[in-house]
Amino acid sequence: MSRPAVFLDRDGVINCNRRDHVKSWAEFAFLPGAMDALQKLARLGWPVVVVSNQAIINRGLVSRQTVDEINARMVAAVQDAGGRIDSVLYCPHRPDENCNCRKPRPGLLLQAAEQWALDLSHSYLVGDAENDVLAALSAGCRPILVQTGRGVEQLALLRQRGVDSFHVADNLADAVDWIMVSELSIRGGILRV
Repeated sequence: MSRPAVFLDRDGVINCNRRDHVKSWAEFAFLPGAMDALQKLARLGWPVVVVSNQAIINRGLVSRQTVDEINARMVAAVQDAGGRIDSVLYCPHRPDENCNCRKPRPGLLLQAAEQWALDLSHSYLVGDAENDVLAALSAGCRPILVQTGRGVEQLALLRQRGVDSFHVADNLADAVDWIMVSELSIRGGILRV
């Protein structure tokens, strides 16, 4: 039996996006309201899966071990605050490597769907970039673009390109609230969180 999930991009959605990339735990800073949103998502009961492009690995800026450590510490901090992240999947490849796991391609979402027996057509992806929206659409998920991180500039780019099949939220907390309201209307008011 398949079930829905909530996919989250990392940088710009959960934590502050840095132009020079998040290269250590010391550079990782949770965005305001992100912890509360992750607590609310935990109560939804669906898998929460982070899907992130991390080309800094193959660019030689950090090791895979460093990215794994950052992600592990993020997951632990979220868990300590009463939230939950069930899995973190990332693509280490540069854009020129043309892999299937780098968003906007759907590889990470398809991998998670297989691993967790997920129904992508009833899942959501929350991101701050065009790549996130396009990956969600490609995989059949419902995309939500947050206006944190690169979201404001990416929203203008998406509109310029005529892409409009996504919801716009102020931040992760607003996106989670919208998911909850959407699911309440779909399930006829029987969502328990």
